[in-house]
Amino acid sequence: MKTADCDILIVPGLAGSEEEHWQARWASRLATARIVEQADWHDPEPAAWQGRIVEAVAAATRPVVLIAHSLGVVACARAAPRFAPGVVRGALLVALPDVEEAPGLPESVRAFAPLPRDPLPFPSLLVASRTDPHCAYARAEDIAYAWGAQLVDAGESGHINVASGHGPWPEGLMRLAGFLKTL
Repeated sequence: MKTADCDILIVPGLAGSEEEHWQARWASRLATARIVEQADWHDPEPAAWQGRIVEAVAAATRPVVLIAHSLGVVACARAAPRFAPGVVRGALLVALPDVEEAPGLPESVRAFAPLPRDPLPFPSLLVASRTDPHCAYARAEDIAYAWGAQLVDAGESGHINVASGHGPWPEGLMRLAGFLKTL
């Protein structure tokens, strides 16, 4: 599959994606990509976030590929059972936050617990860092196994965001291109 063959839905996490974030950059560079907007990026409500994702998937005119970061990963996994069968062809899931156990997360983020453990109904890659302050690598590995996702070890990459030095994130684009070829 090529990017021109699908609707790419980009799902940011808490606070959305600032202009320099790799998700915002990809949304502006990939012709078939768009960001799934949320009513409130700073005080997320699980049902509302999931509903927006389900609506965006239902409105797609081509097969869908999800690209989610942080809390967007959890929202996509929670929304997955509500997608029409076969519409979502795959997902690139980056920097899963452990909404159950990670220290220092706001209560609004903890409201997304528990993490779903049912297998995702589409192929997926879960990209995890060994130094993500919001999720231990072993926990990401466990969730990837439960979801049936291929785990991608991002090394010592922090939360894979602007703060950890991942503005454009060309390695991620290469990973996306390779993943699309498998769909």
